[in-house]
Order: sequence, then C-alpha cells, then structure tokens
Amino acid sequence: MTLQRITIQQLLHEYNQGDRNFSETSLGGVSLIGKYLVGIDFRRCDLSGADLSRSDLSRANIAEANLTDAELVDANFSGANLQATNLIGANLQTATLIGTNLIGADLRSADLSGADLSGANLCEAKLSGAVLRNANLTGARLEATELVMADCEGTILDDTVLDDSETAVVCEIKTESLRWVSWGAHS
Repeated sequence: MTLQRITIQQLLHEYNQGDRNFSETSLGGVSLIGKYLVGIDFRRCDLSGADLSRSDLSRANIAEANLTDAELVDANFSGANLQATNLIGANLQTATLIGTNLIGADLRSADLSGADLSGANLCEAKLSGAVLRNANLTGARLEATELVMADCEGTILDDTVLDDSETAVVCEIKTESLRWVSWGAHS
C-alpha cells in the first residue's frame, strides 16, 4: 500500500472545506497540536511520531493506523475508532478515550497515565508494559487483553469486564478501586 503524502496546510484547508477523508495518507512526524479534527478519517494513515497533543479527534476513524511513538497528551478520542491501531510507545497521558473502540489495538509500552478510558472497548488489545497509573477504566471491556507487566498503580477498574480465561493479567495492581470488577464471561 502506497500512502499519499500531504502537507499540514493542505490537510487543514481541506478539512475546513468539509473533507473528512484522509485515509491512507502519510503524516509521520507532523505537528497538529491543539487542532480541531472531529470526525476525521485517518484509517490506515502513517502518523508515527506525530504530535496531536490537545487535539480534538472525537468520533474520528483512525483504525489500522500507525501512531507509533506519537505524542497524544491530553488529546480527545471520545467515541473514536482506533481498532487494530499501532500505538506502541505512544504518549497518551491524560488523554480522553471515553467509549473509544480499541479492539485489537497495540498499546505495548504506551503511557496512559491519568487517561480516561471509561467505557472503552479494549478486547484483544495488547497493553504489555503499558503505564496505566491513575487511569480510569470504569466500565471498560478487557476480554482477551494482554496486560503483562503493565503498571496499574492507582488505576480505577470499577465495573470493568476481565475475562479470566483469556485475559493475561500479570500486572502489579496497586489500586484501591477493585469494586465491581467482573472476572467472567459476559454478553
């Protein structure tokens, strides 16, 4: 697959004209700090090393994209689709991921400190070595999720669904909030 290269100015101009489809574009290393990109389509894009900190990407479609080592501090991904997205080593500190689809996402070694993942779907996601300190996973789905050596200190896990037969949970959980954690299969 060959990705189309576009400039930041071209992207922002076309977005402001109403275009939302920027799938299969190459934007690696770009700086889009604090941009309003609600509903944008970044499917299968290369955003590796990009800085999208404080940007609003709510309801965006970023499925199967490459965000390796991206800076996503305090970004808003509420209701976004990040299914099968590569977020290895991404910095998602204090990001808002409420109701986000992260099925099959690769978040190994990502920093999600203080992130809000309430109601997020992390089924089959890879979170080995991820930092989840003080993250909010209230109501999140973690069936068949890999959490080996994840740092879960202070993580809020109320009403979280963890399927005990498929979820690899070998993290050191130092949290006061383990009420209503579900360890079985659910419909």
